[in-house]
Amino acid sequence: MATAAQSMGSLPSGLRICTTAPDMLYLPELVFGGLVWILVASTLVQPENPQGWVMFVSVFCFVMTLLWLIIFACGGHKNRSSWATADFIYHLIAAMFYLSASVSLAGVTISLKDYAALPINLYKKYYQIDIAAVVFSYIATLLYFIHCILSAVRWKSF
Repeated sequence: MATAAQSMGSLPSGLRICTTAPDMLYLPELVFGGLVWILVASTLVQPENPQGWVMFVSVFCFVMTLLWLIIFACGGHKNRSSWATADFIYHLIAAMFYLSASVSLAGVTISLKDYAALPINLYKKYYQIDIAAVVFSYIATLLYFIHCILSAVRWKSF
């Protein structure tokens, strides 16, 4: 038990980020966030307002998670308590953003269901792509939420 508490109380750098509890979620967050970005970009972005929010969230979180991963991998975090706080706050914001984007994307996908029943195969293809994007978006939301909880535990252990 003491070793688990000690590993949660320190911020890793280098390749150790691939072995510590919250930080090993960076790569799955990037993969599923990138899939949401690609899938939404490959469909009709209609209506623009909710779909634009989904694109913003997926691109923003992808870029910020990649920068966060690079900072941790290069050891750019010197003050441990402020970086642990920033890690928790970023993942809390990302989880909230992704939850709102996932709900918006699910609403748009449900509205496309009637168009998917039309004999034109184009709408059915977009509907299926949007379903995949919704699933990956909720998986990304879950990953960011788990990372947020584990980051909060690490932050409180400082």
